[in-house]
Amino acid sequence: MRGDNQPVVIAARRTPIGRAGGAYRDVPAHDLLAPVLQALLADGRLPGNGVADVIIGNATGGGGNVARLAALTAGLPVDVPGLTVDRQCGSGLEAVVLASRLVAAGAGRAYLAGGVESISTAPARAHRLPDGSLEFFDRAQFAPPWLGDTDVGVAAENVAGRYGISRERQDEYALRSHRLALAAQDAGEFTAELVPFSQLAADQGPRRTLTAAMLARFPAAFVPGGTVTAGNSCPFSDGAAAVLVTSRARARELGAQAGLVFLDSAVTGNEPAYLGAGAESSTRELLRRSGSSLDAVPLIEFNEAFASQVLAVLDRLELDPGRINAGGGALALGHPYGASGAVSVTRLFTQARRRAGSHGPEGELALAMISIAGGMGISALFRWETL
Repeated sequence: MRGDNQPVVIAARRTPIGRAGGAYRDVPAHDLLAPVLQALLADGRLPGNGVADVIIGNATGGGGNVARLAALTAGLPVDVPGLTVDRQCGSGLEAVVLASRLVAAGAGRAYLAGGVESISTAPARAHRLPDGSLEFFDRAQFAPPWLGDTDVGVAAENVAGRYGISRERQDEYALRSHRLALAAQDAGEFTAELVPFSQLAADQGPRRTLTAAMLARFPAAFVPGGTVTAGNSCPFSDGAAAVLVTSRARARELGAQAGLVFLDSAVTGNEPAYLGAGAESSTRELLRRSGSSLDAVPLIEFNEAFASQVLAVLDRLELDPGRINAGGGALALGHPYGASGAVSVTRLFTQARRRAGSHGPEGELALAMISIAGGMGISALFRWETL
C-alpha cells in the first residue's frame, strides 16, 4: 500500500485513564471524548470541516451513536457525521483500522478515530421478560450457550490452566506493569499524549505502594482456588483515546513531517471459553500477510486485561515480555474497554515519535494487539515514516 492515499496517523491523544467510580464518576462518554477530538484538530492543524467522519469504538454505552454526539459536543460542523462501532475490547483499534482502510480506498481524506468508555455512567441494561418486567444484567452475551458464554474472568482462569501460567508469573508481570507505568509517568513520557481534565491530570491506576508481598495476599477473584486475582487483573476504567488518520498527500498539505503509516490489520476468532488467547492467532495472521516477523518489530503494545492471557499469548508467540508495553499497560493504567485499542495506538505514536524524532530513521515497525470478549483477536501493524 503506497501512494498518496496511503493512510497515516499524524496525531494521537488520550485522556488520563480514571478508575470507574473515581475522578470521572459523573462525566458521560461524549464529554470524555470531545476534548480529545478538539486536541487532535489542533495538533493536526485540520479544520473541522476537513473531517470526513468520526469513527469511535464503545462497548458499554446505551446506544444513540456516541461518536456523533461527541463530535457535536466538540464543536465539529453539523455536516460531519459520526459512526460508533462495537467489537468489545477491540473497538477502539477497529475504529482506527476502519478509518485507515477508508483513507486507502479514497473514500475520505481525514478521519478522527478511536474509542471511549465511561463505565461510571454507563446505563443499566435489562432484558424485557414476557410479562413486561425487567431482568437486569451486568454484561452482554458473548457466545451462544452451546459454546459456553464464559465470563472474562473465568476465561482468564481457563487460559491460565490450559497454558500453564502460574500465579507467581501473573503477579510478577502485574507488578512490572505498575512499575513501568510509574516510571513513565515520573519521566513525563505520557505528557505529550494526554488531554488533562479538571478532574484528572494523570492516570489514576498505577499504584506506587504495590509490592510482590501485597499481590501474593490477593484471593482468587473468579474461580475458587484459582490464580487470577484483582491484583493481576485490570481495573474497571473510564477514558477516551483517538487519532487523526489521513492520507499521505493530505498529511503533507497539513505540514506533518512524520507519522505512523498504517500497513495492515487482521482479526480472527477463537474459542470463546479461552477468549484471552485471541491475539495470538490475529498476530500470526497479520505477520503471515505482511511477511514480517516479531523480531523486526521494536514497538509492541498488547492490552493487559489479565496477566494470564498476556503471558499465554507471549509464550505461544515466543515473545519476551520485556519487549512489550514499555510504559506499562492496562494492569496498571486501566482498561476502558472501547478505548483501549486506541490507547495502544496512541502509545505507539508517542513512543515512535520520541525514539525517531520528526526526521528519524525510516521503517521502524509498531504493532498493536488485543484479545477480545467473545473469542476474537485484532492486531494492527504500522511503520514510522517521514512524509
